[in-house]
Amino acid sequence: MPENRRTDSDRATGTDTGTGAATGAGTGTGPGPGPLAVDERGNALLAFLPGAEDTPPGGAPVTVALVVMRHGGRILLVHDRYRDWWELPGGGIEPGEIPRRAAARELWEESGQRADGELRFAGWARFLTAPARRTEYGALFTGGAARREPFRVNAETTGLHWWDPAGPPPGRAAALDLLLVRLTG
Repeated sequence: MPENRRTDSDRATGTDTGTGAATGAGTGTGPGPGPLAVDERGNALLAFLPGAEDTPPGGAPVTVALVVMRHGGRILLVHDRYRDWWELPGGGIEPGEIPRRAAARELWEESGQRADGELRFAGWARFLTAPARRTEYGALFTGGAARREPFRVNAETTGLHWWDPAGPPPGRAAALDLLLVRLTG
């Protein structure tokens, strides 16, 4: 994937180790009085909206697809070569591509992993990107893996880690991605 694999502002993901504090009220499933979390670059997760996959929210483009992949209680994180942090597999939706197809493609390209069966649609993440202050949506999918496939370093990712969300991330991690993991249960 190209360096701008998500958006021009790093898919609105954080660069800290999960310390991007939640700043909004509520459970994170709707538009509260403020953002759910803000990263050190000023990117914000504004809302997580469960809904129908075939009915994307209006008012802003759907630019990315992300995957929360589970195996034995652990979550798949990949280490991004360019941004030098751990994040969920995912990336930009190519012209003419549907979010589900983009999620499966990015999962394979970045990690060499495939879901057991079809990915499940979890909802829409609404981001406010920095510094452009542009609202964008990401389609979030979940899936399971019965086994862990071998990882090969590639053009985009230099590592793979099955993270136990009961503990800290393996290092510098995308804070908004870690929040999305929690929001998907």
